[in-house]
Amino acid sequence: MFLVKGIIYILIFSSSTYIGILISKQYSNRVNELKDLKLALNILKTKIRFTNEPLYNIFDEIANTSNGNISNLFNNVCKKLKNNSASDAWEETLDTVPLSIKREDRQVIKSMGRMLGKTDINGQLSEIELTENFLETQIIDAENEKNKNEKLYRTLGMITGVGIIVILI
Repeated sequence: MFLVKGIIYILIFSSSTYIGILISKQYSNRVNELKDLKLALNILKTKIRFTNEPLYNIFDEIANTSNGNISNLFNNVCKKLKNNSASDAWEETLDTVPLSIKREDRQVIKSMGRMLGKTDINGQLSEIELTENFLETQIIDAENEKNKNEKLYRTLGMITGVGIIVILI
């Protein structure tokens, strides 16, 4: 009987700790994705400014050089560019690719995509630069949130597990 209770207590503690770690991981994922996205937009801006490559080739190159979800984002945009305009492909993909960013981040990134392929080069570049500036402030905010909340949720998960075990004993 003690063995079964011990296993149940270990499972409760492990699962609550794991949930706390998952929640805390979202904060570091957001920071990493915002930084990766800013880097990808910098590449996009540079390629638009200095080459005459089509957006499909630029997105494909960014998809191959980026990491994780950002790579998936640009890869899916490439796939949708075959049948859609750049702005439609960008918006549809942002709705479907799971990212750890907030809703307001997603909205600003979507608005940047509305200008892709629809305005002249200077209009696209200015919209990308505006989005990069927004991402820079969001990265700072995300790092502050990460520093404040990451340890909190890990600890909270462990404390919740111990609390449930104490109640059950």
